[in-house]
Amino acid sequence: MAVPDPTLSGRAENSESARTPEARRPSKGRAAAVIVCLVLAALLTTPAAIAYWGQRTLNDTTRYVDTVGPLVNSPEVQDAIATKVTDTIQQEVDIEALLNNVFSGVITDRPRLQQLVGPLSGAINSLIDRQVREFLASDQFADLWTAANTRAQQSLQRILKGDQTGAVSLQGEQIVLDVSQVIDQVKQRLIDRGLTILKNVPVPDVDKQIVLVEAPQVKQMRTIYAFANPVAQWLIVVVAGLYLLALVLSRRRPRTTVIIGAALAANALLIALALSVGRQLFIDALSGTTFGPASAVFYDTLLSYLERGRQVFFRLGLAIMVIGWFAGPNKSGSAVRAAVRDGLEGIGAALANGPVGTAGRWVAGNARWLRVVIGLLGAVVLLWGNNISQGRLFWSLALVAVLLIIVQLLVGAGRAATPSRPVPPAEAVAGTAN
Repeated sequence: MAVPDPTLSGRAENSESARTPEARRPSKGRAAAVIVCLVLAALLTTPAAIAYWGQRTLNDTTRYVDTVGPLVNSPEVQDAIATKVTDTIQQEVDIEALLNNVFSGVITDRPRLQQLVGPLSGAINSLIDRQVREFLASDQFADLWTAANTRAQQSLQRILKGDQTGAVSLQGEQIVLDVSQVIDQVKQRLIDRGLTILKNVPVPDVDKQIVLVEAPQVKQMRTIYAFANPVAQWLIVVVAGLYLLALVLSRRRPRTTVIIGAALAANALLIALALSVGRQLFIDALSGTTFGPASAVFYDTLLSYLERGRQVFFRLGLAIMVIGWFAGPNKSGSAVRAAVRDGLEGIGAALANGPVGTAGRWVAGNARWLRVVIGLLGAVVLLWGNNISQGRLFWSLALVAVLLIIVQLLVGAGRAATPSRPVPPAEAVAGTAN
């Protein structure tokens, strides 16, 4: 969030006009370096943002659990898990066959009792479904969900590294979630409520899994992970460094600032397109599976951090473009800049008496560096804690704007408090003679 020095642009233009064309012509090597930095940074911004999201969300257990934690209250996710658990129990326990077996002697003597088997079977199946959904809505399941996702994140790391053990594992061409603990908990609740026929009914391991991702390209995923993971944490720093280097090397910094803002905004739109395409592919891959109805909410939640960051950087790009326009030599920007500068310095001049004027003289002499520090402070506020949000962007921009206004007020006070240079006697005599 580097802030160009807008108040000095007007004065710089006067001195610039006095230079020869050769002095004003930028170095070809320097201009080429700026172009290279901007092109590389623009090309790497989207990969860096996605890699940073993956490194922070998928590699960080705490952030992963915090990200997917709200899914415990998602109706779509609860329905998907409830359907899987209920179908698994009902598939392994043929309630109607068990009732026929239990009442076989009675039904032989009283055939009309056969008509009760269907309703009784339906009632028991309804009880199973109700108990499953009550458990999924309980605090006990919320705790189990947190623990399961903690293990899932750790297991996902092992999958990407080639180790296929844990709550999430690779089965053939599918990545699956093990819900055996949920099934065991529900079975115990049903047994405690008198449905003891479930006590000795085994559930095969294959029926304790929910398909999360169809992954025929798992080998490619592992290759990408092996390559990207070591550099993911630093790639976004490299991109920021390239943007900053381009700004430092540029002789036309306002224009470069506009280009940087446009690059950020364009990459934010590119990420939005990638997320939209990826969302549809993810939904299509899981259509027809148990987890299919919950695939959209799962995808949106898992990538919520990246989506929030994308929105922030789109708005940040627009803000940087406005800053570049404000600081540039264009007529409209120069007019607005001059009006703001003169207005603030006029207010500051009215406060020039006393300590304000003294402080203003120091600020006027160091205004350029103070503006750089303010820009860096705004960047720190925005990025602190790796928790970028639109609210934080607003407050960081507001902080920068307020501090820049204070600096310009003090500059006006300092200039008004600085005594004018006395005219030397020789110059005064010469002026009189003329």
